[in-house]
Amino acid sequence: MAKSPAWQRSEGKNPKGGLNEKGRASAKKQGMDLKPPAPHPKTDKDAARRKSFCARMSGMKKRLTSAKTARDPDSRINKSLRKWNC
Repeated sequence: MAKSPAWQRSEGKNPKGGLNEKGRASAKKQGMDLKPPAPHPKTDKDAARRKSFCARMSGMKKRLTSAKTARDPDSRINKSLRKWNC
C-alpha cells in the first residue's frame, strides 16, 4: 500500500500554516507549481500574488467555514492568512 504524498500528511505541512519545502516538493511531483508565501513582497509580481491570495482566502473564510473554524486561531485557514500577513 502506497503512502499518501507528503503535502497531504503532517510531515509536509508547516505548523505555522501552509506547506513546508518537503510538502511543496511532493506537490510538484504531482504536477502542481506551488511557491512559498510572500508575506513581505519584494517585487510587484509577489505583491499581486499576495493581494490575490488574501482576497481569495478571506472570501473562503467568510463563506466556506463554520463560525467555530473562523474563530479558531489554530485552523488551517487562519494560520495561512497570518502567514501571508492578510
